[in-house]
Amino acid sequence: MLSRDELRDHLVYSRIAGDVATPRENNLDHYSSLANGDPYYALGLTFDQPWSYRDILALMAKSAGVVSDPGHRWGQDTIDPDLTIDAIDAMAERIAAVLARPEPRILFATGHPTGLLAVHLPLAALCAARGARLLSPAEGWTYAGSGFGRPRRIRYLQDIAMLDDRGALVHTHDAAPMRHMLQKLNGDLPDLVIADHGWAGAAGEAGVPTVAFADCNDPGLFVGEAEGKLDVVVPLDDNVLPRYYAPLTERLVTGVSQAL
Repeated sequence: MLSRDELRDHLVYSRIAGDVATPRENNLDHYSSLANGDPYYALGLTFDQPWSYRDILALMAKSAGVVSDPGHRWGQDTIDPDLTIDAIDAMAERIAAVLARPEPRILFATGHPTGLLAVHLPLAALCAARGARLLSPAEGWTYAGSGFGRPRRIRYLQDIAMLDDRGALVHTHDAAPMRHMLQKLNGDLPDLVIADHGWAGAAGEAGVPTVAFADCNDPGLFVGEAEGKLDVVVPLDDNVLPRYYAPLTERLVTGVSQAL
């Protein structure tokens, strides 16, 4: 496993953190949209207090390491790699606490199969090897949501829930699939959800213990963490080349194993 300094260097080199690909103007547009109440950016969450644009920017600077200056409106934005590593370590502790229980029930889901699936797969394998039951409710459920023209379906790959569109795994922010999955469990909710995007938001909104990955243009999950609806949110670019996530995943998996 890489040392902390080596991992920090790798995160910056791969642009998982440091100077990330998401432009500043995209981040600020999403923060403004969330502050204005656009449910798309809430990622399935509701909030207990109003969050202004300035409040969200300040939170994102604290939790993800984006540039705090509201006058910086164009160009480069950042994720603090030390915040990424700290959150990975906190996530490992949270997952290990659940795995220490007898036969825990864990649900995995990702809206970023082109990137974060590379993190979820080895983590799910570890959880299964440590005695967890990996849940797969509502497999094959099909629905037509807003923003796309034809039905999409829940599909599992090695117990990771995703959406497919006629055979292609797709990127989604939608919270509806997770809401339906939890409904199909008939109140027997998971001990933990490990997810991202609307999959994580809907789980946290339902009161399920949830840890999540989120990019710096996904402020809803960080607001959910600040209000206590999500346990841990890891800030990172959520769509770099899958192989670049390997050192981060190794730290996460090793951290879980060491904490047990």
